[in-house]
Amino acid sequence: MNETKSEITIFYDGACPSCVRDRENYERWAGQAGARVGWFDITGQEVRLRELGIDPRRALTELHLLDEHQHIRSELKAYILLMERVPRWKPLAWFIGRPLIRPGLARFYHWMVDRRLARSGRLK
Repeated sequence: MNETKSEITIFYDGACPSCVRDRENYERWAGQAGARVGWFDITGQEVRLRELGIDPRRALTELHLLDEHQHIRSELKAYILLMERVPRWKPLAWFIGRPLIRPGLARFYHWMVDRRLARSGRLK
């Protein structure tokens, strides 16, 4: 994983151009908070993912991160944690965490990811 000291580690799909763009955007928008984030490209890392307790297929279809307490968070819980670290995104993190918003947003997120992976031939 990332050799620098980080509070959290984000597992991202480095073979996905939009995922790489998302990483670059997060680093830019997060400012100083972004310096405390490590990045781990999951491409070809199935064994390491399993060692960490992450299913490699789920790693492709859901954002995962290792938090400062060494707990794995996934899907919208991971996004909410990331957004809470960026002052301008805190209100959005609060909003997407609401019980009436979160389930529909999770379905939409999975639909978008499945579509992206199917178009690229990476989802079987």
